[in-house]
Amino acid sequence: MNVIKKALSELKVGEKGKVVKVASKGTVRRRIMEMGIITGTEILVKGFAPLGDPMELGIKGYSLSLRKAEAADIIVELI
Repeated sequence: MNVIKKALSELKVGEKGKVVKVASKGTVRRRIMEMGIITGTEILVKGFAPLGDPMELGIKGYSLSLRKAEAADIIVELI
């Protein structure tokens, strides 16, 4: 089985990924993890703002907006 890993920021609308790693540091990492983005969490890309940033994500039954710069540090495995 070929596992594809990408930065969350690279996913397209409708794609799902399971968090493998949160590479952010310091307060940004803590804030991301407080929002529920931890290893093993499934994330659905719901859409993007009109200019492409931020992105809207579906996670644990709620919607979350995240800047692409922050999403670039979240590595997911496509599911």
